[in-house]
Amino acid sequence: MPFTLKQLRYFVATAETGSVTLAAQRVNISQPSVSAAIAELEARFGVDLFVRHHAQGLSLTPAGRELLTDAKSLLDHADDVRMGAMGLGQELEGELHIGCFQTVAPLILPHLMGIFAKQHPEISVKLHENHVQGVLDGLRAGEFEFALTYDLGLDEDIEFDTLAEVPLHCILAKDHPLAKQKAAAIADLINYPMVLLALPHSRDYFLSIIYGLGLQPRVAHETPNFEMVRGLVAHSDAFSIMHSRPLSEWSLDGRRLAFLPVKEKLRPTRLGLARLKKLRPTKRSLAFAELCHKHYAEH
Repeated sequence: MPFTLKQLRYFVATAETGSVTLAAQRVNISQPSVSAAIAELEARFGVDLFVRHHAQGLSLTPAGRELLTDAKSLLDHADDVRMGAMGLGQELEGELHIGCFQTVAPLILPHLMGIFAKQHPEISVKLHENHVQGVLDGLRAGEFEFALTYDLGLDEDIEFDTLAEVPLHCILAKDHPLAKQKAAAIADLINYPMVLLALPHSRDYFLSIIYGLGLQPRVAHETPNFEMVRGLVAHSDAFSIMHSRPLSEWSLDGRRLAFLPVKEKLRPTRLGLARLKKLRPTKRSLAFAELCHKHYAEH
């Protein structure tokens, strides 16, 4: 093998800190040892892994970014092997990094993380919230093993494990003229101003639904903040459309909202676990995925 796990650990530490000095402090080794490990990897692979900036640290090259994803996965599995060799194969431990679409995260992850902490107290869960594209970018960069997100913007390199289908609904103020209906047609909603969730990918996705029906919305406000969407709707005759639906019918400032399914027949959107196909899941991530499936099967 043209490299060692130790060299990969030094490389990962340098990539994450952007500095040989900080990497050396993290892994408790001398700076020359870290520099030598990186130089050896670059010589073995025949590529530059970092761009050296004078007095400003290091940044990853495209080859370095690709190696970082694979190196972190390999080191995770090396830890699994180590625990198995020590007779701890059934006792999971270590850090588990999870990505999540930011509007979904507060609706479900606090509950799941609470249960998981009781079931596996030796595993420390680290949460990374982002918009849809940010979640996919984080997977490809090796920032986390898997992500809880919608089946939007997926490419061939992403494996998607469905947990549930999530219907589209509209949000209205409780006293809105359409709020007493059992369901609302988007064709009726666009007679009112729209508050649009302006996150990368989400913005274009929601607009494409309306444009696909041959309709033209009148966007009054755009915001990347889910609670701001709810608040703006609660204080006006505007509407918004969303998949993420909290249990509470109240905005943060105490105004009541109504949530109605939309009448139009649209492609169902799925919520699930996304991961890179080329990376084998660790025991830690499989344990959390099992909990997710159990939760959605029961609810």
